Parts: sequence; C-alpha cells; structure tokens
Amino acid sequence: MENLQTVIQNQCIGILKELFPKQGIDPLLFTDITQTAHLKFGHYQCNSAMKLAQVLKKNPRLIASEIIQRWTPLKGVMIEKLEIAGPGFINIFLTTSFLSKELTACLLDDRLGVPPLKKRQKIIVEFSSPNVAKELHVGHLRSTIIGDSLARLFEFLGHEVIRLNHIGDWGTQFGMLIYFLKTQEKEVLEGKKKASLTDLMHWYREAKKCFDTDEAFKKKAQLEVVDLQSKKASSLSTWKTICNISRKGFQEIYTFLDVKIIERGESFYNEMLKEVIEDYEKKGLIKNSDGAKCVFLEGFQTKEGKPLPMILQKSDGGYNYATTDTAALLQRVRDEKADRIIYVVDGGQRLHFQMVFQAAEKASYFDPKKTKVEHIPFGVVLGPDGKKFKTRSGHTEKLLDLLLKATEKAKEILNERLGNLPSDERDKLAKILGIDAIKYADLSSHRMKDYLFSYDRMLSFEGNTASFLLYAYVRIQSIKRKVKEKKKSIKMEGNILLTHPSEIALGLCLRQFGETLELMDRDLLPNRLSDYLYALAEKFHAFFRDCRVEGNAQEQSRLLLIELTGHILKVGLSILGLKIMPQM
Repeated sequence: MENLQTVIQNQCIGILKELFPKQGIDPLLFTDITQTAHLKFGHYQCNSAMKLAQVLKKNPRLIASEIIQRWTPLKGVMIEKLEIAGPGFINIFLTTSFLSKELTACLLDDRLGVPPLKKRQKIIVEFSSPNVAKELHVGHLRSTIIGDSLARLFEFLGHEVIRLNHIGDWGTQFGMLIYFLKTQEKEVLEGKKKASLTDLMHWYREAKKCFDTDEAFKKKAQLEVVDLQSKKASSLSTWKTICNISRKGFQEIYTFLDVKIIERGESFYNEMLKEVIEDYEKKGLIKNSDGAKCVFLEGFQTKEGKPLPMILQKSDGGYNYATTDTAALLQRVRDEKADRIIYVVDGGQRLHFQMVFQAAEKASYFDPKKTKVEHIPFGVVLGPDGKKFKTRSGHTEKLLDLLLKATEKAKEILNERLGNLPSDERDKLAKILGIDAIKYADLSSHRMKDYLFSYDRMLSFEGNTASFLLYAYVRIQSIKRKVKEKKKSIKMEGNILLTHPSEIALGLCLRQFGETLELMDRDLLPNRLSDYLYALAEKFHAFFRDCRVEGNAQEQSRLLLIELTGHILKVGLSILGLKIMPQM
C-alpha cells in the first residue's frame, strides 16, 4: 500500500506536467502536499499554487483554480471535494467510502499500511558507547534510547540493521588500572574475588590518584601501556578481565532497558590505525605540526582564526579518537558495505565528526552519493534546577539507580490502581510502566533540545506521556473483552465503515501511520512518532466518548476500527522501545 500523501502527490505531479509542459517547471520541485492541522480544512492540503505563483508571476488563486479543474476528473472515488482557501491553498477532502476501504485493507496488511521498501539497505547504528571501567550514567540514556529506537524503526521497515556499541576499551588510561589491579587486587585477577563495575570504577579513581601523585606508579603504569599495545600476555589478560567486568555491568542496564546491541569497541580497529595513517600520507592529506601528524580541512579554524588541525597521530606516536573513528568508518564502508551509517552521539562531538567525515570523504573512504554518513546529536538531560542532571551529592546520576527509582515510583502508582493484583504481577507491570515512562519522556522530546527529567511528569496519566498511550491500549482490550463476554466469541473480519466524525478523524490518523514513519526515517527524530501516537490516543479517546461499540448497530465495524488502533499503537510503541500492558 502507498501512503495517501504519496498517492495525492503523484496525482498533483501529473497535473502540473499537463499544465506547464513548456515553462521549464519541474513538477517534483513544485508539488507540495501536507497533512492538514484541522479537519475543517480538509484531510490534505496542496500548496503548489503558492510556490508556482512566485515563478509564473501569476495570482496563486488563479493557478489553484487551474489545478482544481485538472483534478476534478479524479474526484469521486478518492476525493470528495477540493476547495481554494486563503491566498491559494487547495484543501483536499477524501471520500469516507475510500478511507473506509483503505482502513479495511490496512487491517489485513502485516505492515499496517506502511509501504514496502523500494530498496533494502544495510544500516549501521552506533549508539550508547560507554567507556570501560566506568558506569553508565544519565548522560548515556539519550544515546541508548534514541539509538535503539532508530534501529527498531529501520528493522520494522525491513532494512538490515547492525547495532554497534563503540565502547571506549583502549588507550593509555588502561595502563594505570592494569598496574593497580596487578599490585592491589590480585585476587580479582586470580578469580578468587568477584568484582562489579562499581568496584572497577572505584579502583579506577584510586589508580588515577596514584598516577598523579606517585612517580614510580606512573612509570610502571606507562610501561603497562606499552606491554598492552605489544600484547604481552599478563597485561592483555588483565585488560580482558577489566573488559569482562565492565561488559557484565553494561549488560545489566541493556537487559533492563530491553536493548540489544553488539559490542565493537575501539580495540577492534587497532590493526587498522597504522594503515589509515600510511594511506592518508600517500594521498597527501597529512601535514606535520610540532611532531604530530595532522589533517587540515577547509572551513575549520580556531577562535584565533588559525587553521584547526585534526590530529591523527600525536607527537609521541599515539593515536586518538579521530584515528579510531576514521578506521571504523573505513571498515564499515569497505568491509561491512554499509549503505547508511548513523552515529548517535551527543552534540558536543559535532565538530569532531564533521572533520572526520570530511577528511574521510577527501580520502575516498566513502562516496556520499552511495553511502550516507550521519552524526545524530542530541541535547542533555536536566535536573529540577534546570541544570545538567546530577545527584544531591553533585555526582552524575547512575543510570541503573535512575531506572530502579522509576520502577519504584511506578509500583506506588499501581499499588493504588491495582491493589488486588498479586504483588509479583504488580512488580512486572511496574517495571514496564517505569521504563516506558523514562523512554517515552526522552523520545517525545525533540532530540536536539535539552529536557527536564521529572518522575511525576513522566508517570502522569494526563498529557503526552507513556501512561496516557498505554491506557488507550488497555481500554481497547477492555472493550474487546466486554463484547466477547456478551457474544462468547468475536471474529475480526468484515469491513470498516466510517460514519461519525470521530470515527473519520480516528480512521484518517490510522491511515497516516506510514507517513509518520517516513518522516521519522527522513529526520531521524523519534518525536515524530511519539507525537503521532499521542494524537492517535487522543482521537481514540474522543471516539470512545462519542461512539459506542458494544451493542451498537455498527458494533462489528467499530470493533475492527479499534482492533486496527490497538495494532498500530502496539507497533508504534514497540518501535519506540516500549512494551504494552494488559491492565492499568
């Protein structure tokens, strides 16, 4: 099935081709079809006349009139009426019979009206990306949730998706931690003592103190770096122990969030770093600056107006993030043969990625016409004081503590609402509600903006929240149960017939699910989908208020309508990484 917007766009393109065959006008550039904000202005709006008026130097209403005259023969089956509004907008009203047939077809469609892929792509999404020996904190929340949501979108659409966790698992900082464990925590390395990521983080801090104050410790730590890079058995074994402890701690969070991700850290690309430097040198991209090997790119300057270097190899021979990210990009294009590569990393890294991408393009590591490479930045999470979210002690909030607290608060709410439910079932529902609330609050905020973290707002049953959407789904299941109890059984077959304005409004919204996913795919903004689901839930609640299902003459049609609503709510929430609840 095609999106309705696409069908109308194609009709408009054909009309513009007929109207202006010799004016040198490209119909694709002047075809502008949008969804209307209010149904009193129609179901879709054509803004082409407004655009054409600027080029043709004609009154836009006259152009709109010409377009309508050409469109009139297409009326009847799909379009009920066309109206010129304001300075030249064309309001398009669909026939109720056409919309009813479309919804009936959606109900039988596994993709719920979402058009099939024209071309399946291989998409790599890099997200989360914590550092080994450091706990995930609230700052990792957005990358993890946004990245998972985008991966889920691409998977639903039918693309091949690789979810990568580019963890920081290599570098000079490991020397001091390796030496600290070898001298202070031998039992951990011998397997006689268990250690958590919290322990590891504490030892990291202690090792840093020793490194900064004890010259002998510092020298030994630096030697461990050399041994690690040369893959000396004892140093490599200790490093693997550190990574395994960290991995276990990370996985606890990912399991809690129901996020699947493949670990592929910086160490994965170690063997390629020398190759990258040599290749950049051969291509004349490297310039020496105070002993460091740098790339200088057009348009990048320091605050003083001097050329800004992208350092690929430091004067001491060491590599950095730019080297690793360049190698990773090369590997993903050359070996993985990715069509699209997405980096979900905070906005503070914007300049870094701009330089890495531009340099890699100059080195012919990727062709932007064949491989789309995108940095997806995001804002920060703010606390009640409007500043970067931290604990009362001033430390960055641990992500696990934040998730557990949300679950506890959700449990308090469900204890009031579902007090008769066994405690173990309430615990399961509390976990779903708590995690859903956190995810939805994040994803319903515009990705580029900071947002205020508030448990009370997240868990509210009013407004644009997970609870409001989940309640709509629960209410649909309740209606179906009541009808089933009365009739002993129900069959989800037949045709959807729209008559009441609230039915039509709900039906149109349901048919626009595919258009919403298209927007989310284009802009990589999860709030496109959350806004749609919120509007869908509102329209369902209006339908519930105005249109009785049980015992009504249109009972079967309305059962099918809410069945489709439930399907789309469930799939939409799933794309956002949320789970549905059987009761609330």
